[in-house]
Amino acid sequence: MRHLLLLCLALITLSCGPGKEELLGETEWQRKTNATFKDASKSPLKKKDLKTFKSLDFFKYDSIYYVEAKLKRTPNSKWFKMKTTTDEESEERIFGVLTFKLKGKTHQLNVYQGKDLMTTEGFEDYLFLPFLDDTNGDTTYGGGRYIDLQIPEGDSIIIDFNEAYNPYCAYNEKYSCPIVPRENYVPVKVEAGLRAFKK
Repeated sequence: MRHLLLLCLALITLSCGPGKEELLGETEWQRKTNATFKDASKSPLKKKDLKTFKSLDFFKYDSIYYVEAKLKRTPNSKWFKMKTTTDEESEERIFGVLTFKLKGKTHQLNVYQGKDLMTTEGFEDYLFLPFLDDTNGDTTYGGGRYIDLQIPEGDSIIIDFNEAYNPYCAYNEKYSCPIVPRENYVPVKVEAGLRAFKK
């Protein structure tokens, strides 16, 4: 699958003739994210921001933020209403606890599973990893960031903080975004993924 995506990307790049801008980004994920934000039918950007959009502001890719975590599943966890930035609530449960090392220290984060997404085609294995760190409100969005994961077959899972992204409400207040639970705080600077959006 990865080879197919790379091939498609190469074909798109080759087909870019005069007048067509090549997508900016250091990695495939960065280019794909920029493509979504450039697409008016998918972009969370306001019209005024979309008109001048070239690229989001990413940290430089750093392999120290690509970590393997041990997953301790919590099959008996209860469903709860995760608060959002609006009156809406998302029904979630803690799928498990992720333990990993970053910058010489051991950390733990809860990873969540959404009740509605479990029965949504294409999202049956989706896991949601929201987190806070010491860059929030400085170089990154104050409300924390998210990472998308999938249920692994075993008890280990890769967390790539280079793919940490901002909730859509960081770009447009009309969106309803899950609020990162306080316990999902990593007491280090995670200088990876997306920086704060400058409006």
